[in-house]
Amino acid sequence: MGAAKDIIVAVELGSSAIRAIAGKRQPDGTLQILAVSQEENNNCIRNGIIDNLDKTSSAISRVIKQLDDKLNIQTKKIYIGLSGQSLHTVKNTVIRSFETKTLITNSMIESLKDINKGTIYPDAKMFEAIPQEYNVGYRTTSDPVGLQSNVLEACFANIIARTSLSENIERCVQNASLEVADIFISPICLSEALLQNNDKRSGCALVDIGADTTTIVIYTNNIMRSLTVIPLGGSNVTSDIASQNIELDEAEELKLKYGSALHEEDENKQNNPITISHGRQIDEHLLQDIIEARYEEILLNAWSRIKEYSDKLLSGITFTGGASRIANLKEAFEKLTNFEHQIRIAKGLPTSISIANDVRIDTQDTLYTLMALAISGEPVCAGDPPTEPEPVQAEIDFAIEQEKDNTDIQTPIEEPEETETQDKEEEKQKKERKKSISFAEKCKKAWDKINEMLSEPEDE
Repeated sequence: MGAAKDIIVAVELGSSAIRAIAGKRQPDGTLQILAVSQEENNNCIRNGIIDNLDKTSSAISRVIKQLDDKLNIQTKKIYIGLSGQSLHTVKNTVIRSFETKTLITNSMIESLKDINKGTIYPDAKMFEAIPQEYNVGYRTTSDPVGLQSNVLEACFANIIARTSLSENIERCVQNASLEVADIFISPICLSEALLQNNDKRSGCALVDIGADTTTIVIYTNNIMRSLTVIPLGGSNVTSDIASQNIELDEAEELKLKYGSALHEEDENKQNNPITISHGRQIDEHLLQDIIEARYEEILLNAWSRIKEYSDKLLSGITFTGGASRIANLKEAFEKLTNFEHQIRIAKGLPTSISIANDVRIDTQDTLYTLMALAISGEPVCAGDPPTEPEPVQAEIDFAIEQEKDNTDIQTPIEEPEETETQDKEEEKQKKERKKSISFAEKCKKAWDKINEMLSEPEDE
């Protein structure tokens, strides 16, 4: 086994594309990206949820094969991200009472965590339970061990999603002849990669505007407080443009070229028509109004999840995701919400990521989630590609002996039946000649005897 042992492989099942990444952990703890592959989503993922299992399995197989071919490895296990519309947090409180004032211990805290983990949600599975604060009597703290109270109350933010979400992921990976190394919660991994610890401690929000969904994660006091997924994203903007009898591909191009989350009013600017396919035209102001209206809906829905914590988000809000690259996004959000703290768009590589010299990535910000999944994993994913086994010496010796035996053995040549018949005929002729010679000799002897008798004189 060679260097392939050190490879980490992760897969993102995105609504716009299915992507895979391979990286290697560096001595300083960072991850170096060695290869990236992707395939456009052929309607197999909708709102972050697997819609077609067969197509998804095939797509996973193809993107992994691309990585294997690039790096000359054989991927066996993958880390994969969990996202989608049904993913969200649910608050839960567990209370334990005591007859007298009791010293709070670690075992008591663990028992409350176990009780919380046993919470059952209809048609949903709990993927992670994040402790919030503990109420010890009238006191709220994040570390209650060592305090005394008659009542201990633990608050949790349980991350849940449909049970079928992870089941379908595992089934697709298995159908792709791979194993699941682990399933990570994508928004949590992304937050760890893009947000600094001091940001999470001061309070911040991460808003990831994707193709079909917008995900909001909120931190205060270095604790994840809320995770919400809204079924709105960049593809909704494209569909709105396409409703003007425009092809989806062309609508996407118009959005990228002319799109803005906030239309800048300019009385002196002329309303120039935009020429589209087949000689048709669309009014520029109409296009801007369509795009701005949908982004307004996305941003206001995100704000409705953030507003409760807005006065605690001293480090502001960070936007990321492919649909966040539209012009004037920050300005539109500020105008709609009057948010007082910093608003920024994530750009550049996370500090924990580096890219190998021979790897080219044009839009790094669209791979943030994929990179975050990879850096969360361990190098247990790949091995060297299979090779033809070398024959052992005994097999070589046996093959040589077989060849030698085959050479030494003389294959008998079967004479045709005609030759055997001819031999018998010749033998018969020889016997016949012998008989003829014997008879002739006898006749000659008899004739000689007669001549001898005739030549004797007669008695007088």
